[in-house]
Amino acid sequence: MEITLQYFDGCPNWTVAAERLAVITAELPDVVVNRRMVQNLEDAEAIGFRGSPSILIDGSDLFPDAATAVGLACRIYATPAGFAGAPTMEQLRAAIGAA
Repeated sequence: MEITLQYFDGCPNWTVAAERLAVITAELPDVVVNRRMVQNLEDAEAIGFRGSPSILIDGSDLFPDAATAVGLACRIYATPAGFAGAPTMEQLRAAIGAA
C-alpha cells in the first residue's frame, strides 16, 4: 500500500498529518509513505489537489470531498472535536484500515 501526503509549503497542518502518519505506519511495515509538495496553482489543478494536507492511498483521496475546491489552500477536516487542519489519529487509523 502506498500513501501519498500532498501539501504545499506554508501550510502548517501538513506536518501534523505527517507526524500522525509516521506513528501509524510504523506499525504497518508493508505501507510506504511518500510526500508530494504542490508548488503552484498549475500543479494543484493538474493533480486535483484539494488542499493541504491531502492524504491519498494508492492514488485515491482518503477523505474525499467533492465540495472542496482545487487549489492552494489549507484543508479543513471534520473531527469529533470540531473542525481541524488534519484528521485525528483515530480517523486516519480507521480510513487506512478500511482501504
